[in-house]
Amino acid sequence: MVHFYGLLTLQREPVPLKSISVSVSIYEFVADVSATLNYENAEKVPLEAVFLFPMDEDSAVYSFEALVDGKKIVAELQDKMKARTNYEKAISQGHQAFLLEEDSSSRDIFSCNVGNLQPGSKASVTLKYVQELPLETDGALRFVLPAVLNPRYQFSGSSKDSCLNVKTPIVPVEDLPYTLSMVATIDSKHGIEKVQSNCPLSPTEYLGEDKTSAQVSLAAGHKFDRDVELLIYYSEVHTPSVVLEMGMPKMKPGRLMGDPSAMVSFYPNIPEDQPSNTCGEFVFLMDRSGSMQSPMSSQDTSQLRIQAAKETLILLLKSLPMGCYFNIYGFGSSYEAYFPKSVKYTQQTMEEALGRVKLMQADLGGTEILAPLQNIYRGPSIPGHPLQLFVFTDGEVTDTFSVIKEVRINRQKHRCFSFGIGEGASTSLIKGIARASGGTSEFITGKDRMQSKALRTLKRSLQPVVEDVSLSWHLPPGLSAKMLSPEQTVIFRGQRLIIYAQLTGRMPAAETTGKVCLKYTLQGKTFEDKATFLLQPKPDVNFTIHRLAAKSLLQTKDMGLRETPASDKKDALNLSLESGVISSFTAFIAINRELNKPVQGPLAHRDIPRPMLLGASTPLKIRCQSGFRKALPSDRPPSASQPIRRVMCCEAVSFQVDNYSLCGLINHKDRHSPGFGENHLVQLIYHQNANGSWDLNEDLAKVLGVSLEEITAAHPAELVDSSGWATILAVIWLHGNGKDLKCEWELLERKAMAWMRVHAGSTMPLVVKAAITFLKSSVDPAIFAF
Repeated sequence: MVHFYGLLTLQREPVPLKSISVSVSIYEFVADVSATLNYENAEKVPLEAVFLFPMDEDSAVYSFEALVDGKKIVAELQDKMKARTNYEKAISQGHQAFLLEEDSSSRDIFSCNVGNLQPGSKASVTLKYVQELPLETDGALRFVLPAVLNPRYQFSGSSKDSCLNVKTPIVPVEDLPYTLSMVATIDSKHGIEKVQSNCPLSPTEYLGEDKTSAQVSLAAGHKFDRDVELLIYYSEVHTPSVVLEMGMPKMKPGRLMGDPSAMVSFYPNIPEDQPSNTCGEFVFLMDRSGSMQSPMSSQDTSQLRIQAAKETLILLLKSLPMGCYFNIYGFGSSYEAYFPKSVKYTQQTMEEALGRVKLMQADLGGTEILAPLQNIYRGPSIPGHPLQLFVFTDGEVTDTFSVIKEVRINRQKHRCFSFGIGEGASTSLIKGIARASGGTSEFITGKDRMQSKALRTLKRSLQPVVEDVSLSWHLPPGLSAKMLSPEQTVIFRGQRLIIYAQLTGRMPAAETTGKVCLKYTLQGKTFEDKATFLLQPKPDVNFTIHRLAAKSLLQTKDMGLRETPASDKKDALNLSLESGVISSFTAFIAINRELNKPVQGPLAHRDIPRPMLLGASTPLKIRCQSGFRKALPSDRPPSASQPIRRVMCCEAVSFQVDNYSLCGLINHKDRHSPGFGENHLVQLIYHQNANGSWDLNEDLAKVLGVSLEEITAAHPAELVDSSGWATILAVIWLHGNGKDLKCEWELLERKAMAWMRVHAGSTMPLVVKAAITFLKSSVDPAIFAF
């Protein structure tokens, strides 16, 4: 591949985009973002430049404006078809025009068209959006500035008008001809403890002694090899809160934008020590497309996505409760199921599935998830075992609205838990399918461990069902609350709820308070969370809460140009136009009518290049090509006469992250080679039986670091059999040597404990004492909760 330098694409065409500058204002749990794209035409002919970029699908884009040679032009939100027509008409008449629109197939990709940029002219276009910030399990608020736009797989049924069909040039990251800068200001009355990032930052600058305001900047020289992620830690994030915002003065009361809006945040205190469900049908849908052979991140030493997926599947299989049902699907251009239908979880079916996982590769071509989903939903329900669907994908798929619609149609029969793997996973797909079914979504990037997040989600899915969820408002006479958020039916422990409401009626005098209560029932017990707040709406020139409320409503009504029911299309269009928040049916257009130079022939077209991000550690050769088809050869849909091409990796290849690799174990399990004993924790997990027990054998002895003869000699045979002795030794070893990864083996330990209580009974205290003495361990015997 030939490398070019300077403002050139691979076709040696100058690139008019010079830089991107981003300003982020974070207040409590909301981010307000302003992104400016700076253009300059260094050519001798007028240009039309097209730039595609990713954005979190929860973002509510509400403003678009241009600054051309010192003149500010504010865009208008219009019906999308009308805006496109007006854009083409303006260009043909010699005007300058700017168009911003969502992709027709995915809510998290936008295109920005800058038309009739004259020779030597400079233009800056600025878009603004607001979004909620999700809460991580460690209490951090997560802000992500998407900087990675992966190619999205194009199948035969893809939309022809998708902006993903634009033939965008691909260049190496080091040759990308535009830069990114970002400044973030953070404000919280709770106090800011620290700010972390996956990218180099300037030192955090506190703007006051009380640490309620801080500022950070992205270090100079950022390359577009990863999304920019900020983790913000406040002193307190779990307190319920209500934020009230005044409506637009010129808007009539009774309309969304005319009345005050409320944003309610709850962090329900669901009890932790509740017994888990032991029933359920667990189906794991794993992406096996060619792009899963890419690294988890841009770092050359990063683990391959498919390898992390295999490790995760093994841990999930080992953690399932006895008596449940399960199945595993792999999908790409086609799909494969491990079993014709879900099977009961036993030692035999677990071992059979593990054998298939060992051979799993990223060899199924493209990314077509709809067909396997439909196959899963067509299967008969298993009485007493509700379907729990776990979807793992790098999200590089088009036509996400069709997939979300399918999940939504079947939401009454299952919950979907989704995982976006690697940089640039589609937030529209990952969040959309989880939201449509009442599940949760996770993103695994950088140094995140897929195993930890998957096991945490499995633990959530095993929780007892929360019932009778209700929200009630206690307001002064003459004032009422109209819910704008979808009705909440599922609550998980550790999950924060964001609810929007419109307050209608007469606002009371100052100092009057209101109250909102969240109630739910868990195993026959009723729980309640309350938040009291002052009924004094605050003004906000950006109408942040109103825009977020509108976005929340649009996500329930707007399912794309083709998938939205006719009954919702008009509502979605009107809501978008009223709130100023872009949707599938609207687009922003700005026209500079002062420029009126006749166009001599068609404008020179310049597609802004995107970076090629696949790392050097990927064992497949990469073709640099135009367009948004995937760059991996295995990601092509098969023709009728050509079977899917399987890509088999060398068995000796393995990747290790944090000294924890199941892939080495998978490749060498039956060989007992010298390298097999490097990671004892992984070995211990792999050798656990489906019922939670361990066998007393050489494999266990290697983990414990003693000989099998020593273990056998210390065995109190009069108290417990060999499996019981082995299981207690294994649990003690886990607590003594695997504390840092407890979240990944907690469910396995729970199975082992349940098995021991039945198996050892009253002798367990004596067996535990003997085991602790034998291992010379300092583990507290109380972990066994006799």
